[in-house]
Amino acid sequence: MNTLNDLKDRFPGLSNGWARFDGPAGTQVVDTAIEAMSEWQRSGNNANSHGSFPAAEACDALVERVSETMSQLLGADPEGMVFGPSTTANLMALTRAVSKTLSPGDEIICTTLDHSANVSPWKIAAEEAGAHVYMAQMNGKTGRLPTEAVAGLLTNKTKWVAVSGGSNAIGTMPDISKITEIAHQNGTRVAVDGVHRTPHIKTDITAIGCDVYATSSYKWYGPHAGVLWIASDLLSELPAYKIRPAPSIGAGRWQYGTPSWETLAGIEAAGQFLLEVGIENISEYEQKRFERLLSGLYDMPKVRVAGVTGPDDVADRAPTLMFLVEGLSPEDVAKHLAESQVAVWNGHNYALDAMEPLGLDQDQGAVRAGVTAYITDADVDRLLEAVSSL
Repeated sequence: MNTLNDLKDRFPGLSNGWARFDGPAGTQVVDTAIEAMSEWQRSGNNANSHGSFPAAEACDALVERVSETMSQLLGADPEGMVFGPSTTANLMALTRAVSKTLSPGDEIICTTLDHSANVSPWKIAAEEAGAHVYMAQMNGKTGRLPTEAVAGLLTNKTKWVAVSGGSNAIGTMPDISKITEIAHQNGTRVAVDGVHRTPHIKTDITAIGCDVYATSSYKWYGPHAGVLWIASDLLSELPAYKIRPAPSIGAGRWQYGTPSWETLAGIEAAGQFLLEVGIENISEYEQKRFERLLSGLYDMPKVRVAGVTGPDDVADRAPTLMFLVEGLSPEDVAKHLAESQVAVWNGHNYALDAMEPLGLDQDQGAVRAGVTAYITDADVDRLLEAVSSL
């Protein structure tokens, strides 16, 4: 196992000295993923699948390896792994197919906790089919999505529940296993946006029981890409939009054209990095830095941390928060932190429906800071000092 205190050395992008709290939008890439992508490009294996020469066979073998790595990382059948450019693109493809199975009057449940990538595609699909989308409401004071908020909207017309596995804005993690159980009792399918869950807590899709699970490798130290796991019955039965020569069964029918082989090599390496270090170890490390960050901000008299109940409100929460500084716009705060080489995001962070319940302006949002495996105590202290100096 790698020593977590030494992990910062594994990320070449951190050599410029910045404290990178911008990880919720995309992390720095681990050294082995960079090397794997570069090595693939140099290897001569760039070809295509299902050929009768060694480079083509190497492409097929790469797909099998990265699917198996994702299977180990997510606890799911490797045959269900679909690779695409992003989670937004993958969910657009999924919901485009789902729309063909919906009838007028059917219902879909989304939530106000979610990133728009797990809301807008479903709304578009519903609109095209004459179906209806109902929004399960998060609690803005606690930042939590109660299971009852979803369960209370289920009817005999509900075909899908689309729910966040972890808020990309404030980190809270709903009980997706319980939500899935209740939905399945109703005959309803469940799609989980696991983008902000996968890097921070051990995921077992089999135990969760959901029908679809989405994640993005650039949120866990890999290249810009999305991975969508689809349950075996849906994988081949949903009417995926595809060209005629594309496979008629399996994951291949969901993938548009030739995949980026070098990207797959990077995904494999980033996934192996997580498996070798151990998600449980990363989670424990991050939570300690997050507790330091949350308590430090919470104790500042002119700072409001959105969607938390106190300085120790870290349970069932990815290490991510949003905050405001009295009298200053989120953009001004972000610019001030950048002067101290502290990278944070400001705005709604695509969690549009969460802004109102959190008491935030939908356009301006707040300042978001996220802890990752390479954030140190010194990084946290630098952020706190920069905010305090305001």
